[in-house]
Amino acid sequence: MSLLEAVKKDINASKNLVLQRTSPVYRTQPIDVPDHQNDYINAVFEVETYLEPEGILKELAVIEDRHGRVRGKLRNSARTVDLDLLLVGNYSLHSKFLTLPHPRIHQRAFVLFPLYDLSPDLEVPGQGRVQTLLENVRDQEIERI
Repeated sequence: MSLLEAVKKDINASKNLVLQRTSPVYRTQPIDVPDHQNDYINAVFEVETYLEPEGILKELAVIEDRHGRVRGKLRNSARTVDLDLLLVGNYSLHSKFLTLPHPRIHQRAFVLFPLYDLSPDLEVPGQGRVQTLLENVRDQEIERI
C-alpha cells in the first residue's frame, strides 16, 4: 500500500474526519528546501468534520506521526508526510498555531492544481478564485501522475 493510500485509510478510520473526495495525484520538485530531497507527491483531500480548525490540525498531526513524521528545527526539512490544512470553508483565522486559508496557498502549483481538479470555481478567502490563481503558478513544474 502506498503512503498516500495509507493516509487516506487513516483519515477514513478517524472518528473525527470523513473523507469526501481526493484530487488526482501530482509530482513536483521540492520548493524552498534546505537540502536535496526527492520529488514530492501531492494531492488534496476534501474532508467533512465537526471539529474546529485547530482540532483538525491536531488530528492531521496524529496521522503524520503515525507515518513517521519527525518535526525538526529546520523549516521544510525532509519528511515522510506533510498534511497541511488549507481551507475550512470561508473561515479566516490567524493564531499562534494556524493560519487559514493557508498563507502560501496562492503561490503553490502543487496546491492549486489539485484544488482546481476538485472545485474549479472555489474562492480562496482573501485571494480569489482558484482558476485565476493558477495563472500565477504556471511556471512551476508539475506533473499529473
